[in-house]
Amino acid sequence: MGSPEAMIRATVNRLGARLGHGLADAFAELAVFAQDAPERIRQEWDLFQEEVMAEADRLERGDSDSFTVGTQEDQSSAPATDENPQEVIDRLRAKVAELSRELEGRS
Repeated sequence: MGSPEAMIRATVNRLGARLGHGLADAFAELAVFAQDAPERIRQEWDLFQEEVMAEADRLERGDSDSFTVGTQEDQSSAPATDENPQEVIDRLRAKVAELSRELEGRS
């Protein structure tokens, strides 16, 4: 076994190598995520736009069936006529966040 000074230097060298390797892995994962994120966001945006267009068409036709993705819970969350527009927006944002979490859980 070497001197205490050599042991300390060896420990520092090994810790530096391990931390450097860990940081390199983290940066590589971040780079892959950053590269894939724009495509995934674009796909989600395109899907959202298609859903909005289909819902607008449904509303123009006057269909009474709801175009929601989920269950009866979605239909019961239809806006009331006396509801504040900000409340409607907040509820819709919460629903979008919930659907986003579900999509993330599936992937």
